[in-house]
Amino acid sequence: MVARRSVSVFGSTGSVGRSTLDVIAAHGGAGTWDVEVLTGGSNAALLAEQARATRAKLAVIQNEDALPTLREALAGTGIEAAAGDAALLEAAGRRVDVCLSAIAGAAGLAPTMAAIRAGSTLALANKESMVCAGGLVRQEVDKAGTRILPVDSEHSAIFQVLEERHSEAIDRIVLTASGGPFRAYSLEQMRAVTPEDAIAHPQWSMGVAISLDSATMFNKGLELIEADQLFPVAAHRIEILVHPQSIIHSMVGYRDGSILAQLGTPDMRTPIAYALGWPRRVDAPVERLDFVALSRLDFEAPDDIRFPALRIAREAMEAGALAPCAMNAAKEVAAEAFLTRRIPFLEIAVVVECVMESFDHGPAATSLDDVIAADRDARALAREVMERRARQFA
Repeated sequence: MVARRSVSVFGSTGSVGRSTLDVIAAHGGAGTWDVEVLTGGSNAALLAEQARATRAKLAVIQNEDALPTLREALAGTGIEAAAGDAALLEAAGRRVDVCLSAIAGAAGLAPTMAAIRAGSTLALANKESMVCAGGLVRQEVDKAGTRILPVDSEHSAIFQVLEERHSEAIDRIVLTASGGPFRAYSLEQMRAVTPEDAIAHPQWSMGVAISLDSATMFNKGLELIEADQLFPVAAHRIEILVHPQSIIHSMVGYRDGSILAQLGTPDMRTPIAYALGWPRRVDAPVERLDFVALSRLDFEAPDDIRFPALRIAREAMEAGALAPCAMNAAKEVAAEAFLTRRIPFLEIAVVVECVMESFDHGPAATSLDDVIAADRDARALAREVMERRARQFA
């Protein structure tokens, strides 16, 4: 059983957020946890249901048009309702024992920073915060005297097996990747895939945006950059290995030849439970791994030709400064265009690479405003690239 703690969940209506509330419910719910804040994007009905179930003090919906629905659903409960970006930042500024940041994309950056400044321990599922502003995030963590507990399954795995006292003995980090739904597809097959094909992940149950990022392998590219920001290993020592079963979530190799790996069924509730219970291990409502039924583990080298996102991400990581932020912004714009059937699947990486070739990523960010400006400019450039290419091939 988890000792009583206060917690906020940013992005509670998304896939990671719902899994987090499953873990909280499995450990006594409101009887064990003081839920301070829950936030969602537009689904006011689900957010209100979650807030009532957990007896949250505050529910914040990002879409301001949904506020009347949220208030009506919470009438008479004593749960406060609010909406909009300013309300999200105010909510993130409420210090709690653990703040789980699971708002998808660059939109999660500002609330993440506010939670850190408040002194909350950050359970981080929003990888874009480290990708877009890793240096600033680490500065704020040091200043606030708090820490980051990674929730992505890969980074949680590394965190669990990385021996901080012997960081000088680390030889390499190996990030595993499922390969997504198109792992065995040819380029010709990938030209014809639909949004429905792309979000049907073979192993993980995830939201639409993350599922698409897994299909392009931009998700793994973002995780590569995040690992570089989170762990004391030189960038060239971080490797990616395709592992279709998604049982080994990542590995750390040491100078003596030892490799430590964290294994488990592909269920986000395991790394979530680890973060919520840390530094103790607590029960998680997940299926236990059956090695006899599993029988085999397969591994493949990643293919940078069919999945150029890996190469683009590594180049952005090596360029540093605001290049990773620009890459993520361009990726989000191109991904949305694919999901709305305005560009084909393979065009996502083409658009991102075109943006990276012409974007002036300048010096490292010194403030969140620098990151926001780079994100805005890269998004505008991505839209220009798509318009130009549409005219070119019309």
